[in-house]
Amino acid sequence: MSLFIQAAHAAPETAGAASLFGQILLPVAFFAIFYFLVIRPQSKRTKEHRAMVNSLTVGSEIIFAGGLMGRIKALEGDYAVVSLNNHTDVKIQRASVISVLPAGTIESV
Repeated sequence: MSLFIQAAHAAPETAGAASLFGQILLPVAFFAIFYFLVIRPQSKRTKEHRAMVNSLTVGSEIIFAGGLMGRIKALEGDYAVVSLNNHTDVKIQRASVISVLPAGTIESV
């Protein structure tokens, strides 16, 4: 009978070590999954958007927030003056630019 009691006392010690390992491994695994599925792709998109905004030049054809498209007429710091047609100019934040269109796209639409 004493043989079984000693075996019972030995079992919780090994289970405690496995439990501690599980408690550490589970949060690390969740963080790794969160990093690769959320944080890394978002930072990559942010970096690409920042590069696109910094590469804007006068004459670039763009689509900006709200779905309007136009041609950049002037750049003023963090703002851009965009010509929507021959008579309408608007001032927008450069960060609101969604995409840069290939040259000649506005005439073809």
